[in-house]
Amino acid sequence: MNYIDLIIFFVFTGGIVLLGASFYSRKATADDFTSAGRSLPGWVVGMSIFSTYVSSISYLGYPGKAYDSNWNAFVFSLSIPIASWVAARWFVPFYRKQTSVSAYSFLEERFGLWARWYASACYLLTQVARIGTIVYLLALPMNLLLGWDIRWVIILTSLAIIAYSMLGGVKGVIWADAIQGFIMIGGALVCLFILLFSHPEGPVESLRMAWEADKFSLGSFSLTTLGESTFWVCLVYGIFTNLQNYGIDQNYVQRYHAAKSDREARFSALFGGYLFIPVSAVFFLIGTALWSYYQASLPFREGMGVGLKGDQMFPYFIVNVLPTGLTGLLVASIFAAGMSTVSTSITSGATIVLSDFYRRLGGKSELFVLRLSSAVIGALGILISLALVNVDSILDSWWKLSSIFSGGMLGLFLLGFLSRKARNIDAAIGVVCGFLVIAWISLGNSGIHEYLAIVFGTIAIFLVGFLLTKWLHR
Repeated sequence: MNYIDLIIFFVFTGGIVLLGASFYSRKATADDFTSAGRSLPGWVVGMSIFSTYVSSISYLGYPGKAYDSNWNAFVFSLSIPIASWVAARWFVPFYRKQTSVSAYSFLEERFGLWARWYASACYLLTQVARIGTIVYLLALPMNLLLGWDIRWVIILTSLAIIAYSMLGGVKGVIWADAIQGFIMIGGALVCLFILLFSHPEGPVESLRMAWEADKFSLGSFSLTTLGESTFWVCLVYGIFTNLQNYGIDQNYVQRYHAAKSDREARFSALFGGYLFIPVSAVFFLIGTALWSYYQASLPFREGMGVGLKGDQMFPYFIVNVLPTGLTGLLVASIFAAGMSTVSTSITSGATIVLSDFYRRLGGKSELFVLRLSSAVIGALGILISLALVNVDSILDSWWKLSSIFSGGMLGLFLLGFLSRKARNIDAAIGVVCGFLVIAWISLGNSGIHEYLAIVFGTIAIFLVGFLLTKWLHR
């Protein structure tokens, strides 16, 4: 990697770390750390939501998926307008009226403490898995660029992100996210332009090759196939996952609280969600153009690219093709994508530890607990990241992990939100049934695709709880 690229990379990433840490204040309170005093404009919060959603899972996982197969995973993005509209219409006003910044205090009000702790535990597991997945993808380009051991890159990168998350709190994280969002979009657009025009026969031929190879396919439209990632399986998975994200994910709920007004909060939900659709299309187009580019490269086909996985193709292109200066910019944009999401997961996870667990002990030093929790959650994410070093598709791994760890939380929330008569016992039995359904599908012997674990788990919890309400309390 050229010294110019290194300078650009370290200036960008070092600047983000300093920006996030600059919001540190000795006079800060726990509420400042968790909700930024409800003082932030909607576009900043919306850009933060977008940046959190993108992450390096999108930046490297989406191109890798498009390179290996087609645009089937893009169907997931098409479900976001539904979830963001529902959030702006119902979820945002609902959470803005809550006194607690925790997304799960409502569950305690409806079903008791066990429901809040169940959802909180599921959330923390999901965030640790998310941190591990993203940090691994952050380490890939540095491993290829500098030859550094990927495990050391994972550890050092995580420590830098943990540091500014602990110091700046949610305000520092959100402002850093907003800046990182612009870096991400700019880097992706520049790379796509270079990719298309670097094809030996031009951009039109690049797209023609991909079209004839069915690389733009959105998947099978079969309505009866549940064991494969068809268009409908991916769409339904996306709807349920995004409703869970916007409806009960602490990452998003915390941002609703950080906006300075209800109107700004609703705008942030719509802005962040809708912006993700065209940007994710750019990532998939990058993967498709990468496939065409290397199909036209005889030396690559004859040995240079042997052994590389789809997730490694974009970093490989950045290292070997991009001109000096742009390499540093692209690596910085990949880091920006990952850092924004990891810092968000760390801060929101620490908020849940404080609000849903520690405050019940009546302890003091809440700010210290927030920072200590941030460090512990980040450390657990490092362990997950080290365990993912040899996986084939990071996007598939993340979607499967999130389906398992999320535990059908959306079903429990919808039961409490939509059924006012549902009681503690109804919800508890529903959760047990939902957990069994998720475990059955996740084991892989059900004939149902793992993506649908969250779908059937959510439905099971809601239906069982709702029907028990009708039968037991008539």
